[in-house]
Amino acid sequence: MKQQIVTSTRKIEFREISIPEYKENEVLIKIMRIGICGSDIHVFYGKHPSTPFPVTQGHEVSGEIIEIGNKVDKFKPGDKVTIQPQVVCGKCFSCLKGNYHICENLKVMGFQTTGTASEYFVTSEDLLIKLPDKMTFDQGAMVEPVAVACSALRKVDNIKDMKIVIIGGGPIGNLTAQAAKAMGAESVLITEINDFRLKLAKKVGIDYTVNTRDKNLSEEITKAFGLDKADLIIECVGFENTVEEAISNARKGTDIILVGVFGETPKVDLNLVQNHELRLIGTLMYKKEDYLKAIDLIQSERILVEPLITNHFSFLDYEKAYDFIEKNKEKVMKVMIDVN
Repeated sequence: MKQQIVTSTRKIEFREISIPEYKENEVLIKIMRIGICGSDIHVFYGKHPSTPFPVTQGHEVSGEIIEIGNKVDKFKPGDKVTIQPQVVCGKCFSCLKGNYHICENLKVMGFQTTGTASEYFVTSEDLLIKLPDKMTFDQGAMVEPVAVACSALRKVDNIKDMKIVIIGGGPIGNLTAQAAKAMGAESVLITEINDFRLKLAKKVGIDYTVNTRDKNLSEEITKAFGLDKADLIIECVGFENTVEEAISNARKGTDIILVGVFGETPKVDLNLVQNHELRLIGTLMYKKEDYLKAIDLIQSERILVEPLITNHFSFLDYEKAYDFIEKNKEKVMKVMIDVN
């Protein structure tokens, strides 16, 4: 079979290897779709803070089980599945407290360990999540980014009736905004400097859209939510200036959830954080419950993922997909790699 490898900055190769053998508690999966996310792009350009080369990518994934080990009892050949990409130790403080998503020895497929970007992939049944029969493989590969949104929103006890600002209208920002609406937020305002993304946000039902290149965010938040501003701000970009936007526009005592992955270390005004008693809350990954919630939201159409999928590329055109994203930033959201 063929396996993708990022060998160095902006360089992808494919190698022919044997289809991997599976153990008694593992399954062999035919990979069908792989989504490219912002973190993958950081890796491709050599800017991911914790991913060395060479690495096989792929963590937003869907596929079909081909064969199973003799001790696998929760899945069968023919099942549609997605994969939780966390490889954890199960022994550290976080793991023993049930917080395996922040395992002290965490390795993530596609970053610190081999990802799913190959024609076939073997993994433990413990990392599998079954997809509904009627869910498409495109939708299945979108479960992971929706789970990112669900995990971020779970940092707040109850978002019902909240007024929320989402900074960044890319795939994660859009999905987080949709998830917030689906979970009962009163209204959501999303920011961007890309009109294509803002139009897409409107299309999927987001209440307020603001192009911060043209408009003053503070004034727009007041117009949308009143003088009390937002109850929660979620940063989904990962740049210094967007973190500053979040901090400077937060009401005193507000939570700010950081979802964006930072390619470069930002400088932020911690004096303002201290003086306004703000809380900066990091969110790294998800748990199984977030995957199940994501599947429910997609299946029930409370989150629409298809409008976000703007392009498909064949498996061997992986590098072309990155080049396309680079040259068409203004009109690209989620790009899918078709492996089948």
